[in-house]
Amino acid sequence: MRSELIMTTYNSTRALALCLESVLQQTVMPDSICIADDGSGPETAKLIEDFKTRFAPVAIRHVWHADNGFEKCAILNRAIATSEAEFLFFIDGDVLIHPSFLARHRALAQRGRFCTGSLIRLDDPTTKALTEDDIISGRVYDRNWLKTRGAIDRLGTWLKTMPFPMPLQNLLDVLTPVQKALCGANWSAFREDILAVNGFDESIKYGGLDKELGIRLQNNGTKGRHLRYTAPLVHQDHPRGYKDPEKIKRHKALIQGVRTSGRTWTENGIVKGPARA
Repeated sequence: MRSELIMTTYNSTRALALCLESVLQQTVMPDSICIADDGSGPETAKLIEDFKTRFAPVAIRHVWHADNGFEKCAILNRAIATSEAEFLFFIDGDVLIHPSFLARHRALAQRGRFCTGSLIRLDDPTTKALTEDDIISGRVYDRNWLKTRGAIDRLGTWLKTMPFPMPLQNLLDVLTPVQKALCGANWSAFREDILAVNGFDESIKYGGLDKELGIRLQNNGTKGRHLRYTAPLVHQDHPRGYKDPEKIKRHKALIQGVRTSGRTWTENGIVKGPARA
């Protein structure tokens, strides 16, 4: 089963460098990596070139389009459409993935199912103080390190640090009554299942783009499997200047429409227009 890790980025070279460092620490590597770039400048291209030698023999490809505002769905669709892998992992370029992250997603890979996890969020001062050694040493995933920096604020977050053996953590995944909502920074699926619903809806900008896709996948019979406590990642803080309350309101209505209608296909996806008979 050929796999590819797709990560999104936009003009965040420091965050992306730390994210790629966390990928280098994985116990199981993907066959290839795709950086889906929503219009970054030349600094990002240079960073990717610098990392290519460190990732060899794992190939890195850089899928880019010109900056036209927040067009994450469009660049993700292009990455999916041009991928040659059967199985796809998805993360954002501002996260740090635990060394077992890809192994856990891959172990549960199954056609007709997507897996999705959750985040442990760092605040701005902690994010700015992060170093490469924090990633390589694994400190950034240590529950005591996270607690002293205010990242563990409740029992659920503490459980995301995997304090128990994997069988018990897995049981918590299964028994915890949470909605199987797709988290775009932490998910995986077979490419054919994503293509069956035509990928992301490009009419959706920031706010709900991942949730909308997850609902269409489930409408199409692709079941969700939550990895809330067994595939942890740490999220680096950043501003969201592209956040638009009016668009988010519109997206919520669109998502509700997809949920109630049972719709599976978007006409604004990888293929433009209705599904072919």
